[in-house]
Amino acid sequence: MSKFVKSSMAAMAVAAMSLGACNYGSITELPAPVDAAVKSIDPYLASPIRTDADKSRDQYRHPKETVAFFQINPKGKIGEYAPGGGWWTAILAPWVATNGGQYYGIGFNPDTPALGEQGMTNAANFGTSFPERMAPKTGLTGGIGAIHLGNLAGHEGSFDFIMATRMMHNMLRWGVIDREFQAMGTLLKPGGLIGIEQHRAPANAAESYVDGSKGYLKESQVIAIMERNGFELVAKSEINANPMDPANHAEGVWTLPPALRGASEADKPKLEAIGESDRMTMLFRKK
Repeated sequence: MSKFVKSSMAAMAVAAMSLGACNYGSITELPAPVDAAVKSIDPYLASPIRTDADKSRDQYRHPKETVAFFQINPKGKIGEYAPGGGWWTAILAPWVATNGGQYYGIGFNPDTPALGEQGMTNAANFGTSFPERMAPKTGLTGGIGAIHLGNLAGHEGSFDFIMATRMMHNMLRWGVIDREFQAMGTLLKPGGLIGIEQHRAPANAAESYVDGSKGYLKESQVIAIMERNGFELVAKSEINANPMDPANHAEGVWTLPPALRGASEADKPKLEAIGESDRMTMLFRKK
């Protein structure tokens, strides 16, 4: 057990967090009351292991409220799809490990030609490379599992929850979105949950703008994708909404922070004032 996990267990004994007053925004159906286990996440948000750059994004990504809305039980088997640089991993993995659960990074299927030869090789090696890469970011030398969606053997029907944040546009433009969600459905227990956070386009956005290449998708589009792949909408929330984002940038979502891709020095202050993208947050259940 890492030094951080030990210290966090002590901190949890005195930590108190009330999520009952969270502003969940527009919710179609409120999930079950926030479990007491969710209230134990504060020490992991404040952890000195988390980088200042990661912590600076909490104001846009609302990790405490998002975890509560998704009803993540840290005693269960928790998956994070395409965890990338590990922003969520640094929070979830030690929290789950301390509470006796299992955390798994879930990589995309290596058989994805859009990734290119090197990308496909990297995806195939995800099971070994991800835990090693995340060790310094989480303070864990064990307790981080990793699989990819090209090989589900031994994990079918065993996951309680899978998180998929800001990745649906990539799945769509790579042409693998149905295959990936069907595989995640295979991993989940009956009634298991998937939490979606995705850059949100206006409802009247042109179809050419929501093909995945700009990063933004419509809410109706996301719901339709999930329903056709065996999931039903449980609830949706505005906790990650940003009404200042017009979501119509010519170069897509990457125009905004933190990327500021292609932005001139003159435009950066205006874009930084907008902040990160407007995002939908939805909870789906495996039918």
